[in-house]
Amino acid sequence: MLRLTSSLARCRLCFPAISTSLQGSRYGFCDVRFLSTLPRRPVRPLAARRREREDDSSVRRRPRGRMGGRRPRGNGRLVLKEKSDGQNGRVVPTELHKEATEAYMAYAMSVLLGRALPDVRDGLKPVHRRILYAMHELGLSSRKPFKKCARVVGEVLGKFHPHGDTAVYESLVRMAQDFSMRCPLIRGHGNFGSIDADPPAAMRYTECRLEPLSEAMLLADLELNTSNFDNSQKEPSVLPARVPTLLLNGSSGIAVGMATNIPPHNLGELVDSLSALIRNPNATLQELLEHMPGPDFPTGGLIMGNSGILEAYRTGRGRVVVRGKTEVEVDAKTKRAAIIIKEVPYQTNKSALVEKIADLVENKTLEGISDIRDESDRSGMRIVIELKRGADPSIILNNLFRLTSLQSSFSCNMVCILDGQPKLMGLKEMLEAFIDFRCSVIERRARHKLSQAQERKHIVEGIVIGLENLDAVIHIIRETSSHSMASAALMNEYGLSEKQAEALLDITLRKLTSLERNKFIEEGQSLTEQINKLNDLLSSKKHMLQVIEQEAVDIKNKFATPRRSLLEDSDGSQLEDIDVIPNEVMLLALSEKGYIKRMKPNNFNLQHRGTIGKSVGKMRLNDSMSDFLVCQAHDHILYFSDRGIVYSARAFRIPECTRSAAGMPLIQLLSLSEGERITSIIPVSEFIEDQYLVMLTVNGYIKKVSLNVFSAIRSTGIIAIQLVPGDELKWVRRCADDDLIAIASQNGMVIVNSCNRLRAIGRTTRGVMSMKLREGDKMASMDIVPAAMRRDLERIRDQHGTQAKDLGPPWLLFVSESGNGKRVPLNSFRMSNFNRRGSKGYKLPTDHSLAAVFVVGFSLSEDDGESAEQVVLVSQSGTINRIKVRDISIQSRFARGVILMRLEHAGKILSASLISATVDDEDDGDDDDVRDATA
Repeated sequence: MLRLTSSLARCRLCFPAISTSLQGSRYGFCDVRFLSTLPRRPVRPLAARRREREDDSSVRRRPRGRMGGRRPRGNGRLVLKEKSDGQNGRVVPTELHKEATEAYMAYAMSVLLGRALPDVRDGLKPVHRRILYAMHELGLSSRKPFKKCARVVGEVLGKFHPHGDTAVYESLVRMAQDFSMRCPLIRGHGNFGSIDADPPAAMRYTECRLEPLSEAMLLADLELNTSNFDNSQKEPSVLPARVPTLLLNGSSGIAVGMATNIPPHNLGELVDSLSALIRNPNATLQELLEHMPGPDFPTGGLIMGNSGILEAYRTGRGRVVVRGKTEVEVDAKTKRAAIIIKEVPYQTNKSALVEKIADLVENKTLEGISDIRDESDRSGMRIVIELKRGADPSIILNNLFRLTSLQSSFSCNMVCILDGQPKLMGLKEMLEAFIDFRCSVIERRARHKLSQAQERKHIVEGIVIGLENLDAVIHIIRETSSHSMASAALMNEYGLSEKQAEALLDITLRKLTSLERNKFIEEGQSLTEQINKLNDLLSSKKHMLQVIEQEAVDIKNKFATPRRSLLEDSDGSQLEDIDVIPNEVMLLALSEKGYIKRMKPNNFNLQHRGTIGKSVGKMRLNDSMSDFLVCQAHDHILYFSDRGIVYSARAFRIPECTRSAAGMPLIQLLSLSEGERITSIIPVSEFIEDQYLVMLTVNGYIKKVSLNVFSAIRSTGIIAIQLVPGDELKWVRRCADDDLIAIASQNGMVIVNSCNRLRAIGRTTRGVMSMKLREGDKMASMDIVPAAMRRDLERIRDQHGTQAKDLGPPWLLFVSESGNGKRVPLNSFRMSNFNRRGSKGYKLPTDHSLAAVFVVGFSLSEDDGESAEQVVLVSQSGTINRIKVRDISIQSRFARGVILMRLEHAGKILSASLISATVDDEDDGDDDDVRDATA
C-alpha cells in the first residue's frame, strides 16, 4: 500500500493534468499503468494538455471511450500537441524511413572516413595518422630515448582522438610489429605481442619511438593542418608521404557496408614501379608488374601463381594464394624424414597452426606423422614435423596445404578514400592518385618556400641598402627622437618598406663590418637563385615529377630491403586429389562381369610353383577374373572395351579394397553401354610422342595407333578401332618402333615381328591381319619385346646363327589354360612377317589351348643371371598364384611344360600378369620397377 501511494504521489507530481482528469473519471487507479512497474528510463518533460471537446485543426480528433466517457482508448495515453510557434516544441513530425536513412548514412560515412578506411594519399587511417603526429609533437624521433606508450596514448586521446584508449594502443602496437607491417613505422621496446597471437604488455610497461623511415617518409615537410575535435589544437588531415604507404604496408578494415584488404609490398619494387609510371604515364599494367611482380608479405611465404595478382591489380579485387615455406630434412642416423616449416602465410597464427596439425594427427585425418614440435626462437621460425618411416613427405605436405592454414588465401579488396569518397581502385589508379597528391604537396611546399625566400630577399635588399649608406643612416637615426620616427625617416629617404626599415633598425653593431656586408650580398644572390629554381619548379610539372621520383629513390636507397615472399610461376594453389595421394604401386583386378578393385601388392605372399595359391577375393555368382595388372596410383588407366571403345580414368579413382572384397562395378566409374565389357587395361604415366598402342582382335586384326591420340578422352569414350561384325578387341599393348611384337594363337602358333613393320594409322580404322588362323583357332595373347632385348637377340644370332642352342635370356613364357607352362629362348623363333601361319611355340593336347605368352628376362639376378620376375596366375574361379619365373624350366618349342598351378578344383587359367621385380610382404612397393603384361 505504501508502494502504491508513493507511485501515485510521483505520478501526481509529474503529471498534474492526468491527476485532474482521473478525478472526474469513473475508472479507478487500478486501470492506470504506473511508471514504477516498468523498467526505469529517463523521461523528458513533455508539454501536454487535456484534450478539448472542440475540433482542433492541428490535432486529429480521437474517438471517445465507451459509455460516452471522455477518456481516450487505452490506459494512460497522452495526446501531445506541438507548440504553435514551432520554436519550443519537443516533437518534430518526420517520415520514419527518411530519418532512418539519413541517420544511418551519416553514421556510415562517419565510420568510413573517420575510422575504417585509409586515405589513398598517405595510406593511413585517422588513428594511425594521429598517433604518428602526436609522437612527432612529443619529439619521439628515432634519435631520442624511448617513452612510455601510455604517454603517447594519453597525448592522442587528450588532443585528437575522441575514442577509447584500447583502440589507440592496439593501433600503436600493430605499427610496431614486424610480422604485421612490411615496414614498421614505430620502434617498440618491450613486449609487443607475437605471431602466436600473444597479447602485448600493458601500455604502462611498453615504450616506443618513431622509426627513421616514418620520419623520412611521412613526417618530413609537415605543413598541411586542420583543427582537432575540440578546436584547441591543430592536426594534419593528411601526412606528406613520399612513397605510396598504402601499398607499402597495406591496410585492412571493416566499415559499414564495405571493407578493405590491401596487401603489403616491397619498398624497392614499389618505388621502381612508381618511377616507371612517372616516366611513362601510359604504362600498362604488365609493364608495372615487371618492376613489382606481386605483394611482399612481412612473414614471407610462397605466392602461388599470378592470376589472382593480375586480377587484383586490374580490378581491385582478387585472391592471392600464399603457402608457408617448408623444407624436408632427412636424419642421417635414423633415415627418417622431417618437414621443417620456416615461414607461414601472412596473418596466420603459428600456435593455432601447430595445434590444428596435432588435432588432425590425433583424429587420424592426417597420417604419416609421428611427432610435431615448435622449435622457434629469436633466430627465426622452425616447426618440426617428424614423419613415420616410409611416409612420403610430398603427400603429407600437400595434405597440410589442403587441411590447415599452411596454405591460405589473401582476398584483395583495394578500397580506400579518394576525394572524400570510398572507391575501389586498381594498382595503376592508386599510383596515379598518389602522384597527383604528391604534385600538390610539392607545389604547396614550393610556394611556401618561395614566399619565405621572397620575404627574406626583400629584407636583405633593405639591409644592403642601409649598409651602403651606413653613415647617413646613423645620422638619420641620431636626429630622430623615437623608433617610429626613425623608421619613417628611413622609409622616406631610401624608399624602404616598413619591414626593411624595421630590419635595418634591428641590426646589431657587429654586423656593420665589411665582412658581414659581403655575407648579406651573397645571401641575396643565393636567394635569387633559389627563387628562380622554385619558379621553374612551379612552372613545370615535369620538374615536379622529377622531384617526386628523386625523393622516392632516396627513400629506397636508404631503407629498401630484399623481397621476403617468393613467387611461384606455376599455379598449384588448387590442390586436387592427385596431390594428396601417394603414387605407389597398386594391383588392379578386373572380373568378367565388370567389377574392378585396387589392392596393394603385399596382399599376396610370394609362393613356389605347383602350389594352389591364394584367392583374390569373393567372386559373384558365375563371375570370373578377366584381367590383373600392376600400375601406379597416379597413372591414367585406359579401358578398352570389346566394342573397340576406349575410356580413361586415374588409377586412384578406383576404390582401394581388401583382398576379400568384390570390388566396384565399372559402370559406376565409366559410361559403359549395355552389354559392353572391358577387355584390356593399359596404365599410362605419361603420353610420349614416340610411343604407340598395338591392338589385336580375337579374329586376328592388328593395328598401331600413336599414344598421343588417347591423351584427351571424353567421359563417354572414343573409338579406338573399327571392328568387323563378330569380332572384338581383346589385347592392347604399348610399344615403340624399335620393339618386337610377339603374338600367339590358342593352338600355340607364334609370330615375332618388328613393330616398325606396322604403319601408324588413325583410331577409326580396322588394321591388317596378324596371322593366318586355322579353322577354329583364335588369337590367344600378345606381348612386346623391348628394343634393348631385341639388340641383344640380334647380337646372339649374328654370333651363333639362327640354329644356336643358347638358353640365355630373353625367353618367351608360355602359360596354358591347364595350368602348365614353360620358358622358351626367344632366339628359337625366327622373324616372320604378319599374315603368316607362324612357328610352333607350344605343343598342346587337343583339348587344351594357350592362355598367355610373356617376354621375360627384363630383370636378372646379379648372383646367377636368372630371371628376377614373377608371374601372377588367376584361375577362372578367382584364385591367384604368384610364383617366380626362375622356377619355371627352360624347354624347347615342342615340349609340354611343367605344372605351374594345380587346377583340380579351380577350372582353367583365365589370365596372367607379369611383375618384373620382387615385392616383399613388408614392402609397400614404392621402389619396385613394374612392367605390365596381362593376358
